[in-house]
Amino acid sequence: MRPTPLVLPFVALLLVACAGPGPGLTGNDTGGIIPWSPANEVAAREWAVAHCARYNKYARLTSMHRQYGDYIGFECVWSPRARA
Repeated sequence: MRPTPLVLPFVALLLVACAGPGPGLTGNDTGGIIPWSPANEVAAREWAVAHCARYNKYARLTSMHRQYGDYIGFECVWSPRARA
């Protein structure tokens, strides 16, 4: 029994949905995460600013856990003076 052509795209979509965050910055218009490493910590603010600028927003770092396997979190806000 061969799968119908309509089933294959749904199977591919399900496999991609299980992938999780990639090796670099992962985010959308509300913010994102960057895997922590000493090198990424140095570049994190610049990456977040560039990411949020695509949505005409400002980046604000929200969390940083200095441990491999953790993430640097940021959010994209409308105003550079926005407070938590």
